[in-house]
Amino acid sequence: MDEVRRAGIRRDELPVCHGGALDPFASGLLLLLAGQATRLMDLLHGVPKTYVAEIAWGAETDNGDLLGKVTATASAHALTPDLLDAALRPLLGWREQVPPAHSNKRVRGERAYLRAHRGESFELPPSRVYLHEARFLEHDLPRRSRLRIVTGGGYYVRALARDLGRATSALAHLGALRRTSIGPWEDPGPGGARVHVRGAALFPWLPSLQIAGDDLAALREGKDLPLLEPSPPPWPLPAGFPQPALVRALLGADLVALLRERDGRWAAAPLLKAPL
Repeated sequence: MDEVRRAGIRRDELPVCHGGALDPFASGLLLLLAGQATRLMDLLHGVPKTYVAEIAWGAETDNGDLLGKVTATASAHALTPDLLDAALRPLLGWREQVPPAHSNKRVRGERAYLRAHRGESFELPPSRVYLHEARFLEHDLPRRSRLRIVTGGGYYVRALARDLGRATSALAHLGALRRTSIGPWEDPGPGGARVHVRGAALFPWLPSLQIAGDDLAALREGKDLPLLEPSPPPWPLPAGFPQPALVRALLGADLVALLRERDGRWAAAPLLKAPL
């Protein structure tokens, strides 16, 4: 990954992965997880992600964005702000979303975008996704609109543009997309300072439990801990956003495990080999 190289990380010396890919045409914040933090990548899946999207009206493309081939056109002259607000409301909350054909989903063991690039026809099953918040920032109708959204993991903004276009009969695709934040971390912008986070600063939307060395030894022996009340998270998730059922186990300033309730006790899920 180019981002890894620019960050000065050698992948042959340290495992590294990204915390949510960006499409080639998109910009904004990208998190990199290194070392043992790569084992915790799934924790980023359910954290709020904020985007600012430009929706181009009047044409649908095969991949859902401006780099794709136009597959259908329609008139967008009937669009109004009120009509667009009404079309957006049913898409909030949990819903089934059909991913774009040019997506990273797997079809019979192969990435969908590879099959789509070869011109193959196939259907992707819908995925359960969550849209927490969405509001239009401005309109330049009938050409384009700017939209701010807050989503859960696995959400395709290209599919949102497609679905809005079909719901209004105006057809649409993404003209631009910028990810402005992931959880508490915001895009610093071009040339902005990189922030290195570790230990107790990781996953601040989770409650935390301070443990002692004896507790850590017990976890390493496969034993569970008493179900003590954890401290509230330093960065709470937005009201109404789905809450993860995990707690951070901290030894001082180090993150040593994630805990999940099991049979009235805290069980490691997972236990880290070394503190983060």
